[in-house]
Amino acid sequence: MTKKYKVLFLCRENSARSIIAEALLRELAGHRFDAFSAGPEPAARLHPFAVAQLRPGISDLGVLSPKSWLEFTGEWAPRMDLVVALDESVGAHHAPAFPGAPPSCHWNFADPLGEHLAETERMRLFDKMFWQIVRQVTALIELPQYAAAPAGHTVARIEAPASVPHCCSAG
Repeated sequence: MTKKYKVLFLCRENSARSIIAEALLRELAGHRFDAFSAGPEPAARLHPFAVAQLRPGISDLGVLSPKSWLEFTGEWAPRMDLVVALDESVGAHHAPAFPGAPPSCHWNFADPLGEHLAETERMRLFDKMFWQIVRQVTALIELPQYAAAPAGHTVARIEAPASVPHCCSAG
């Protein structure tokens, strides 16, 4: 049996960026990764624009929900192989200690939930952020330490615009 890597995505409200990253990693490489997401101030529900971005290509939206990062800090919590912060407020110096002290990195995306945004601007930011996360998740999947797929499995692809941003190193 091949090891499944556990990745935790963090974002303040866990209603958009981290949820999108969790869903994409699960959809694109769920046979090699267990994806989770959480935040320090979880929202009551997923942001509707995040659901709209995910609905066309994600097979199981029902497993997604905002969660507190405290769910991942106890002795019983799954031991992560990587923690990815998706906003400045949840970076390594703000995040709690996770069991096993997993390595962490930061992916910087503009907050599409910012105040004083017109709905059309918010929709544009969600679309841009979605494709940035697609590229980052794809780059993570292809990192050498995670690249070997079990025999008989192929990695799904989502067609994205050109230009791949720099991906963090997981170690």
